[in-house]
Amino acid sequence: MGEADVPAKQPEAGQEPRLPPPDGDPGRPRDPASPTPARQAPARRLRPAGAGTWRIRDRATFAALAREGRRVRQGPVTVTYLPSASARPRVAYAVARRVGGAVVRNRLRRRLRAVVAEHSGELHAGAYLLGAAPEAAALPFDELRTNVAEALRAVGGGGR
Repeated sequence: MGEADVPAKQPEAGQEPRLPPPDGDPGRPRDPASPTPARQAPARRLRPAGAGTWRIRDRATFAALAREGRRVRQGPVTVTYLPSASARPRVAYAVARRVGGAVVRNRLRRRLRAVVAEHSGELHAGAYLLGAAPEAAALPFDELRTNVAEALRAVGGGGR
């Protein structure tokens, strides 16, 4: 095909544009000069029903866990516990990069959270740090549950 075979007139567009015009989207203001609608209050994150544990976020608690916490190792799981006067147990998870890639680490962290959620009613008030060695990623869930429960019981923080 050469240039002489290309038609000069282009065919009409057969489809509607993918994006609606600015006045077609109900979330956008119709007139750029009009005031912006009032924003809704940001959504609050709700805790799942039955979740009795909270996250540790402050650096001071992590430092106190490292300094004064009682540490127990059960198989590839390590639990460090620091009693406190807080009303509820607070939990953090330490899964190092040597455990595996991000997918493996996140999967192990989710499994640890599930085990702790099962035992949340039995945990004493205080701070808990659950650590996992690379072998924990390959454990069946029942064996991981047993190791975590025994470590929680040994550290004095609960467990069945």
